[in-house]
Formats: sequence, C-alpha cells, structure tokens
Amino acid sequence: MNWIVFLLFALILWFVVSRMLPVKGLRNLSEAEAHTLLQTPDEYEFLDVREVHEYERGHIPGFRNIPLSQLPSRMDEIDRSRTVVLTCQSGMRSLQAARVLHKRGIRSLCHLRAGVGGWSGKLVR
Repeated sequence: MNWIVFLLFALILWFVVSRMLPVKGLRNLSEAEAHTLLQTPDEYEFLDVREVHEYERGHIPGFRNIPLSQLPSRMDEIDRSRTVVLTCQSGMRSLQAARVLHKRGIRSLCHLRAGVGGWSGKLVR
C-alpha cells in the first residue's frame, strides 16, 4: 500500500515539475527586446495567446490573436519559417503555448516574459 502512495506522490511531483521546466530553445524577451523585434514584422510571427475577450480589451500592436485553447487546431495559420513571438497576460500561458508549438516541431520561439500585464507601451483595441 505504501508503494501506491509513493507512486502517486511521484507522479504528482513529476507533473508539477514538468510544467515548470523551461521549453528548450525558448528565448525570454524583455519589453525593450520585444519593441526591437516589432520593428521587423516580416521576420517574426507575433501571437497573443489570451482569450478573445482579453485580446479585445487591449493588445500590443502587431500581435494577432490565437487563443491557447485554439492553438492545436489552428497550427496551419502559423508561419513556421519565421520565429514565433508569444505573449499572454503574465507570461504563463505563453510558456504553455511554447510547449505546444515545440511539440509540433516549431523550434524558433520567444515569449514576452512579463506579458501584456508588464507592457508599458501603447495597447490597441
């Protein structure tokens, strides 16, 4: 019986730790770095993975919306030849989105570390 409890604990621990590990090859961007990348939009694919109602309340100019919940079914909308730059509200969902994209073969990934919540620049509606 003790081994079952130990196994259950180990599985829960593995699940929690695996969600916190960084995505291999993911580059964390500061706000200043994101501003720089936005100056060359043809080289990057800018995605805001917040839900539609959040995006409509205000988003960073240049980022288009593909909610995390829809990402697996909308992979064909992403240009795999460009580096994908992700954002969300705080940086957590963009990390999850990076995991989804990485598992589907997209290796050139960045995300705005502080998300839209940490963006001091202009937001559009």
